[in-house]
Amino acid sequence: MANVSKKVSWSGRDGDEDDDEDECVGETTPLLNGTGPGAAGGARQLTPSSFLRIGQLSNVDLNEDVSELETELPRQHPNEIPHNEKLLSLKYESLDYDNSENQLFLEEERRINHAAFRTVEIKRWVICAMIGILTGLVACFIDIVVENLAGLKYRVVKGNIDKFTEKGGLSFSLLLWATLNASVVMVGSVIVAFIEPVAAGSGIPQIKCYLNGVKIPHVVRLKTLVIKVCGVILSVVGGLAVGKEGPMIHSGAVIAAGISQGRSTSLKRDFKIFEYFRRDTEKRDFVSAGAAAGVSAAFGAPVGGVLFSLEEGASFWNQFLTWRIFFASMISTFTLNSVLSVYHGNAWDLSSPGLINFGRFDNEKMGYTIQEIPIFIFMGVVGGILGALFNALNYWLTMFRIRYIHRPCLQVVEAMLVAAVTATVGFVMIYCSRDCQPIQGSTVAYPLQLFCADGEYNSMATAFFNTPEKSVVNLFHDPPGSYNPMTLGMFTLMYFFLACWTYGLTVSAGVFIPSLLIGAAWGRLFGISLSYLTKSSIWADPGKYALMGAAAQLGGIVRMTLSLTVIMMEATGNVTYGFPIMLVLMTAKIVGDYFVEGLYDMHIQLQSVPFLHWEAPVTSHSLTAREVMSTPVTCLRRIERVGTVVDILSDTSSNHNGFPVVESNPDTTQVAGLRGLILRSQLIVLLKHKVFVERANLSLVQRRLKLKDFRDAYPRFPPIQSIHVSQDERECMIDLSEFMNPSPYTVPQEASLPRVFKLFRALGLRHLVVVDNRNEVVGMVTRKDLARYRLGKEGLEELSLAQT
Repeated sequence: MANVSKKVSWSGRDGDEDDDEDECVGETTPLLNGTGPGAAGGARQLTPSSFLRIGQLSNVDLNEDVSELETELPRQHPNEIPHNEKLLSLKYESLDYDNSENQLFLEEERRINHAAFRTVEIKRWVICAMIGILTGLVACFIDIVVENLAGLKYRVVKGNIDKFTEKGGLSFSLLLWATLNASVVMVGSVIVAFIEPVAAGSGIPQIKCYLNGVKIPHVVRLKTLVIKVCGVILSVVGGLAVGKEGPMIHSGAVIAAGISQGRSTSLKRDFKIFEYFRRDTEKRDFVSAGAAAGVSAAFGAPVGGVLFSLEEGASFWNQFLTWRIFFASMISTFTLNSVLSVYHGNAWDLSSPGLINFGRFDNEKMGYTIQEIPIFIFMGVVGGILGALFNALNYWLTMFRIRYIHRPCLQVVEAMLVAAVTATVGFVMIYCSRDCQPIQGSTVAYPLQLFCADGEYNSMATAFFNTPEKSVVNLFHDPPGSYNPMTLGMFTLMYFFLACWTYGLTVSAGVFIPSLLIGAAWGRLFGISLSYLTKSSIWADPGKYALMGAAAQLGGIVRMTLSLTVIMMEATGNVTYGFPIMLVLMTAKIVGDYFVEGLYDMHIQLQSVPFLHWEAPVTSHSLTAREVMSTPVTCLRRIERVGTVVDILSDTSSNHNGFPVVESNPDTTQVAGLRGLILRSQLIVLLKHKVFVERANLSLVQRRLKLKDFRDAYPRFPPIQSIHVSQDERECMIDLSEFMNPSPYTVPQEASLPRVFKLFRALGLRHLVVVDNRNEVVGMVTRKDLARYRLGKEGLEELSLAQT
């Protein structure tokens, strides 16, 4: 269990420097099912003698000597990594969403007059506008590059196929297509696996965790954005069953995190323009706006972007935030629309609101009647079942990857294999298909004739020989009779398994478009079947059933309801379908949740992230704060010896991030009541600036710190090992009164778990102090203490905690 790989977690980093949002320390970060110095939040004592603690905590006992050996010896990759799905990782820290209202903070806030407050508000709006503009420009760049590179690839392959269809020897065409796909995907996988593994996938689970209050290493770094953008371009051009829309959410979040801070630690540039927003609370709000702007750019759905950020992303929301996020979303889609319209030569048309435009659905041709409502609900049931099957298969595949495909080289080989197999499957199905359609009046971009007669094209090629976005639109709007039922059935079956295999590869890719494409295919097939069975003219156009099937399949996989309804309505430009889409999505979610979790929640769980849902487990009222808290607690006195502070911060076995401050008499061992709470990051800054005096009875004589000193160090606070404290300085005293939070949130030890959970979750806390009836500290509740209780199939279960 101890000697394991370092490439399993989202970040996959080993001993790298602190990430942009790591405001804690610079020690090595332990990874999922790996070892390393502890990263326990709050005040959990992780000494060998305390692995069996009071209460019900069951920690996994790891050999501490192994981590020391790994720093000296080359890393070894075992053939198999044991992975326990009922494990909660201590490597993930929380973000400080609760402002520390110490004297410095209160003095600064009191100095802000009405004019200064208006200036801060204007800056917030300016930042939201910049987020929208930059997110829209990034989306334009992705779209233009993908269109040109994919067009070049398809033209080359099409010319080769046409050439060898006449001469014979189509195996050369297959080899060319598979080689091109594998080569492009290899580059995209290499940059993700070896440079920034957190850029893999769509990034939506990572952003969900970040907005929930969990610090995911490197998730909002500039390097992550660059790798994400390049990776998703190469993934789509490489012909994988992926879409470029999902990663736009992650890209928008990274842009928002960088813009709102007014500096880049990667580029080592500080513009000193948005210093006031350099804290986790403000950054969180802007990241919510960035995620919404990403959705808006992807689908041309500004209202859907706001609702997505509310439903799937943000764990904390307020009314003022809603309008700013909507503003960022509108700016994002307008920027994208303007630039792409100019690029396509119709500058005044503004006809490209998003990366994918589902096209207009004509009410006269595609209306629906009340007798179709049960049919739409049935399609929702089918979508829920297929979505649950997709998630279940992907779950076991992800477990296999965690255990066996954990080396970067193996991850690249798997991505290349999937790319080659995808091309091979597409070629074989096109080759075997005899579904020939007249090319006249067709909107197919790259029609393949193959063995069809002159003036006809192979219908199977419209689905496989195109980018997934174009294929979705074709399935929505191609006239009746464009596809043979056998063609749609085979395509649905093969693409379902290809998309399931593809999601989770070490490439930047989204699952939105593949899900829509699968659903559109079986939905259109469903519509064709209805028209055959009933001979009714109102069901003659299968396009609306393709739309409902797409909504059902995507809803069954990701379990979104409100935001996806609005996104689909905005992308189709038709409010008429709002009600049936809503019915389909609700049905798909209810049916899918009966079998298995949504895809994003499932991957969050597989990464052992301490994610806090909206409510505590329903059967947890029997537990109290005394049973769930961490104990014993490392406390500091209000006036403490510098050497004691340095020793506590240097102790890697108790890597705490929050310390209760108590008032006590140095001559006695009796601890008095709680006076406040101080963070590790604050203590680091105090030691760095040497804010201490020689004797306890002297007042502070060094220069007075300001909040600016703490903001300058945010988010990469230096490690304690980099701060030199002489032997004489160790005997000095440090007064914490001015810097500690004098009013931390506390609960009595008799408080029930749901009550503790609600307080912790609603306020975005990182530490919750547990006190007795004399206001003495008896324990500390952190994120892991609450997240380890989960409602399983057999009732309330407790996850194991490990420094992995």
